[in-house]
Amino acid sequence: MLDTQRFRDALGQFPTGVTIVTSMTAGGDRLGMTISSFNSLSLDPPLVLFSMWRAANSFVAWQQAKRYAINVLSEDQEELSNKFARAKTEKWIGQTILGGKSGVPLLPNAVIAFECEAYDRHDGGDHEIFVGRVVELHENRAKRGHPLVFFGGQYRRLGTVEADAPADIVNFLHGW
Repeated sequence: MLDTQRFRDALGQFPTGVTIVTSMTAGGDRLGMTISSFNSLSLDPPLVLFSMWRAANSFVAWQQAKRYAINVLSEDQEELSNKFARAKTEKWIGQTILGGKSGVPLLPNAVIAFECEAYDRHDGGDHEIFVGRVVELHENRAKRGHPLVFFGGQYRRLGTVEADAPADIVNFLHGW
């Protein structure tokens, strides 16, 4: 049997972006949680996914969410990431909120926010995989190329990012 801590340490060798998923309950309460398990899934239809630990306090509320936003954090939002990673805290006190077109709360200064409609959910062991259909993008051009990254158990920042990738790289990645 694979040692859990060894497996976790191995996964830590893969850098991930840091996001906060946000939504509203049917009763009008805001939901928000820091998530590092975010990925693109499909271009047509435009689908993204994230996973959530089944033991999370707000898990049931998230299962009922019809719409949500995935806010990709910028490198200067480490404190915000920590705030939304804590369980049972009032994450929204003092937080500036922008309204998305579908009514979901968006976080200012994120690199980009994906507004999604719930599309599907799948079993992921001790996590559940949430698939969302992207219905709107909110891009912050001033933060482009400056996402918050998590690697080896720590927040990191990318080095210098070229504004435009060479055409051969763009063409190579197009098929992904």
